[in-house]
Amino acid sequence: MAIAPDDARQDASRYQAMRDFVRSMDDTLPGRFEISKEGIVHDMMSPVRPHELTVLRVRKRLEKVMPEELVAHTGEPDVEDVAEHIVRHPDVMVIAEADMEGDGPFDPRTLIAAIEVVSRSNPDNDWVGKMRDYPLLGIPVYALFDPRTGSGAVLSDIHHTPDGPRYATRKDFQYGEDVTIADWTIPTGDLPRYE
Repeated sequence: MAIAPDDARQDASRYQAMRDFVRSMDDTLPGRFEISKEGIVHDMMSPVRPHELTVLRVRKRLEKVMPEELVAHTGEPDVEDVAEHIVRHPDVMVIAEADMEGDGPFDPRTLIAAIEVVSRSNPDNDWVGKMRDYPLLGIPVYALFDPRTGSGAVLSDIHHTPDGPRYATRKDFQYGEDVTIADWTIPTGDLPRYE
């Protein structure tokens, strides 16, 4: 589908308005705001203990097995692709420390993997929206840990489809099994579940 110049300008203007709104809501309302291909996503709930403990344990386990020049980053900034009009914030970003230098959001194509702990309040954001957006952003590996079910999946091998880039390979796992994310295998035992 071709986009006429006026449509492109309108899309860029709409995206800028969404970015301005998201920035104005930082520290104003609880939860997290992101911009997906579908528009603004607001996860109303602040992360709960099982979510944050899973993020911590996954990060620490990855950093034990990865080379020193790579990090499993859990902080700011977001990843942004202006051309695609997407701003996302993975729970854990596997990235080279050197690619963290500079100002502004991370280039999503510098991420080696994005890891999400599925939100109890908005699981479709992780299982549907980010599963669509992350291959579009060029993130080669997307891992999901779902404390609701004690299971997860690792998606990889981006390929092009009529609906845009998608992950071609999906490997499901249950908590307690070892899981491989990119080149590194970690245990998933003792990851907490939502009650």
